[in-house]
Amino acid sequence: MPYTAAPAPSEQKEFLGHPPGLFMLFFAEMWERFSYYGMRALLVLYIIKGFLSKSDGDAYAIYGAYAGLVYTTPFIGGLLADRLLGARRAVILGGILMAAGHLLMTWEAEVPFFAALALLIVGNGFFKPNISAIVGSLYPEGSGKRDSGFTLFYIGINMGAAMAPLLCGYVGETWGWHYGFGLATIGMLVGLAVFVIPAGITRFIILAASVGTGGLMIWLNRNEVIYALGPNAGVAIALMIAGVIAFLAMADGGLPEWAGQPPDMEKLRAPVFGLPAETLVYVLSFAIVPVIAGVMLGDGAIGVIFSVVGIEVRLIGLLMLILGAIAGFMLLAELRKSTKIESDRMVVVLVLMFFSMLFWAFFEQAGSSINLFTDRNVDRVFETEVITDAQIGQTVTVDVTQSLNGRTMGDKVITMTDIDGWRDEGTATVDWPVSDDDVGMGVKGSEVATSQFQAANPVFIMIFGLAFSALWTFLASRKLEPSTPVKFGLGIAQLAAGFGVLWFGASAANAFGIVSMSWLLLAYLLITTGELCLSPVGLSMVTKLSPKRIVSMVMGAWFLATAFSNYLSAIIAMFTGVGHGGGGTSVLPPPTETVHVYGDVFGIIAATAAVSAVVVFATAPVLSRMMHMDESELAGGGH
Repeated sequence: MPYTAAPAPSEQKEFLGHPPGLFMLFFAEMWERFSYYGMRALLVLYIIKGFLSKSDGDAYAIYGAYAGLVYTTPFIGGLLADRLLGARRAVILGGILMAAGHLLMTWEAEVPFFAALALLIVGNGFFKPNISAIVGSLYPEGSGKRDSGFTLFYIGINMGAAMAPLLCGYVGETWGWHYGFGLATIGMLVGLAVFVIPAGITRFIILAASVGTGGLMIWLNRNEVIYALGPNAGVAIALMIAGVIAFLAMADGGLPEWAGQPPDMEKLRAPVFGLPAETLVYVLSFAIVPVIAGVMLGDGAIGVIFSVVGIEVRLIGLLMLILGAIAGFMLLAELRKSTKIESDRMVVVLVLMFFSMLFWAFFEQAGSSINLFTDRNVDRVFETEVITDAQIGQTVTVDVTQSLNGRTMGDKVITMTDIDGWRDEGTATVDWPVSDDDVGMGVKGSEVATSQFQAANPVFIMIFGLAFSALWTFLASRKLEPSTPVKFGLGIAQLAAGFGVLWFGASAANAFGIVSMSWLLLAYLLITTGELCLSPVGLSMVTKLSPKRIVSMVMGAWFLATAFSNYLSAIIAMFTGVGHGGGGTSVLPPPTETVHVYGDVFGIIAATAAVSAVVVFATAPVLSRMMHMDESELAGGGH
């Protein structure tokens, strides 16, 4: 059975100019991302503050191993979908594995914890590349709507990513880690149901889940100040509107039957080692889970294999290097079978893949160093009552919030270690002897959970995503749209500006080492606009420039590059490690001693990204010509 292309536009039904299947995939991916980012928002905090009680360095190592592997497996999942399973079956298998992983995260014990990470790693390998490949298959060759379709799909990804910290992060930090992970499990199950249940029922599930989840987000924050309620209400309303649109779009059906089918049904059912090939893939997928869990649990997962110029390469990193070499060899082998236009286009994909890898290595600081910087050095409290001059010399009762971070209580400087300790003991208030330095300190206030700030990036994408999509369409209609390489350069330049803002914010910290949240939010805004220039365009580029016979494999290679980004990101984050103490437990110094550790690393990232942007802009004309976008030959030959 040959590769099945999308029918001509006249043969497809459309809603708002796009195939109805796009809106179903929007919600399937949205709920999967809700589950993934719900866990991501909590992971580093959980490793340090939860039952594992690890130091910063060990937490970054575990996070880096997980984040690296979760983007390594899509190469294998894409390859298996291209050659055997088809994208549809691969997505379903991945969803089942990931749902099991999120459920296991609710069990607070070391072995189940690493087994859960392994299930998520393997499941993401099947889910992530193949649902994106299905989106690309909905559009005929040469369709001018593909980029805007991927931008809409990207908004779905980020709606899930926005909901996750606001719900899973808030619930996990407020009521218990396992409750946050439990919500992520529910999200994954809904995403799986959306994908496998017939469209006539699915549209009602989408509508009910959207209205119910939106209502829950508002209800949980009903007593918070407007600054905390506002983002939740905004995302909730957007979710409800999207649910209604999807409900209407799917009135005439959902995902077409031909989308994501196996390339050869006979090959899929052929016996291999006494089992049908499809069954063997399922068995091996579950069998590899304890192997990955064992590697991460064992000393090798965080033990140093060798060191190069001070950078430690660990077992997981070595495995990714080997897999990367194999992937590169396979792609080069495919290039030898390709036409001249196909080869040029693949060179563009590989070059931009490198710069994408650099972009995400810096961007993914959000889950590690920026996350801990937010926890320890960013003012996250909206004070409703503060200490005044008249209270100097008195002892007052104050709420245990981050407002106490860096302040002196008697002879002791309070850090987040002390604040978290009080919270673990159930202490909500403490008696505070007021000194001159305490004037203006919060007595009562509404504190934003650390993990909730990770919603800033996806919320900004939801706000500006449609604007960017409309901008590209507007410029394209006037033949002024920047080329894909130029968009990449714009993305990296804005990333550099965002980290420059973080560096400046750290330099402008107050006397207690605390930074205004406005600098953090401005940095997230700039990083987000950079992402909107690069990421959805990158996904579209892979499906547009890759030969159709290997599109899922190239998509997998794209995510493999992201795997290296995540692993490199963890190495970069290790330079910000400030927790110390015996037994691996993180004991924090005062924020005045940590703020410039973070700031210096953010400054180096800003400078490196700025230089990279200049290089991309300089090479953009050559790369644009090699894309051959004005050629009649399409990237489908070379069989």
